[in-house]
Amino acid sequence: MDASQILTALKNELSQRDFEHYISHLQFSEKQSKADYLVFVAPNEFMAKFIKTKFGEKIAYFYEAKSGNKAKINIISTNNDKLKHHKSTTKLDIVHIKAQSTILNPSFTFDNFVVGDSNKYAFTTCKAASDKDKLGKLYNPIFIYGSTGLGKTHLLQAVGNVCIELGKKVTYATSENFINDFTLHLKNHTLEKFKEKYKNCDALLIDDVQFFGKTDKIQEEFFHIFNEIHNQSGQIIMTSDKPPNMLTGITERLKTRFVNGIIADITPPELDTKKAIIQKKCEFNEIYLRQEVIDYIAASMGNNIREIEGMITNLNAHSKLINQEINLDLVKAVIKDHVKEMKENINFEDILNLVCREFNIKISDVQSNKKMKNIVMVRRIIIFLSRELTSISMPKLATYFDMKDHTAISHNIKKINELINKDLELKNKIDELRNKILVKSQQ
Repeated sequence: MDASQILTALKNELSQRDFEHYISHLQFSEKQSKADYLVFVAPNEFMAKFIKTKFGEKIAYFYEAKSGNKAKINIISTNNDKLKHHKSTTKLDIVHIKAQSTILNPSFTFDNFVVGDSNKYAFTTCKAASDKDKLGKLYNPIFIYGSTGLGKTHLLQAVGNVCIELGKKVTYATSENFINDFTLHLKNHTLEKFKEKYKNCDALLIDDVQFFGKTDKIQEEFFHIFNEIHNQSGQIIMTSDKPPNMLTGITERLKTRFVNGIIADITPPELDTKKAIIQKKCEFNEIYLRQEVIDYIAASMGNNIREIEGMITNLNAHSKLINQEINLDLVKAVIKDHVKEMKENINFEDILNLVCREFNIKISDVQSNKKMKNIVMVRRIIIFLSRELTSISMPKLATYFDMKDHTAISHNIKKINELINKDLELKNKIDELRNKILVKSQQ
């Protein structure tokens, strides 16, 4: 395939929405491209960065699969600072007009954020705070914390996108952006420009503030920016992987500012929420997955939603390239390396303790030869999950449960498989247990 034809060919590989809203705005730059380096031009910097982030790897993968040549993909913007108009103006264009200096992902909205028990408080707080009459007045500051990949950035940018639609000026930055920006302006003796950039906004959104603990100068500058915005009733929202009191290297006066508002945590999603998230992502990207496939992905992967989204994208690309439906066998083949990597962090004792606690059964009872129905069931579930999620051998399991030999272990696994096929409630319970075990292994 000629590199100049790749965009046209992608029309059949992507959803109509993605192609029309994003890819159709690109132009191939033959002048700037080489055999192993392809350059595409977008109408503005915002769109260039967004397309590169969301579709760069997919374009490279598709080009290599079709042409046999491996190439690095780069997407740049035109030199014209003014936004070029197209036949159809997208929401992406509107965002750029209103906030040319702010890089927000337009797909991060409250509407496509899946709410569950694990994130409900954070979601409700952010949505209420972004109301046009309450911005900077109702909940300020807001401090959201939780592990990587649970949706903190999505919520943060959802607030930003609402603010932009309201005509407000938004400054969004990761802590890395903030630090690099400060360092550059310090080097160029233009700190006043730096201060003006961050202070002159209606909403300041900072991702991963835990990294501010590395430098006293950064904290000093952020402290003053924080105070000035807060005094002017500007909205401040921050995210972190830990609550304020557990942040290392952060000064007490900054911690005091962080806790002087709303603190909301996002915890690993329960199984039903993970299923709903997968379903929502598939709908947004026009990908069809059967319910059994959604159930398997939700139960077999950990709590990092970003990794789950990446897996869905990978499955979709894989399916289209080999012209095969995304069925359970394909999913198991693609996901096996990820599951294998996660297994390395799981041990038999974790499964034993968690399952016994869930069913309120003593470990000594499970280990005994007691034949009571509930104890037998728990014992079988432990055996089933241990064989699936760890490398423990059947002879070792037989020894632990004082069974004759490995054939007894095989019998218990076979029995559970039979029951799962007949009993949906049991299947869901085992899926839920598997999810909790995988989540615990990532903590």
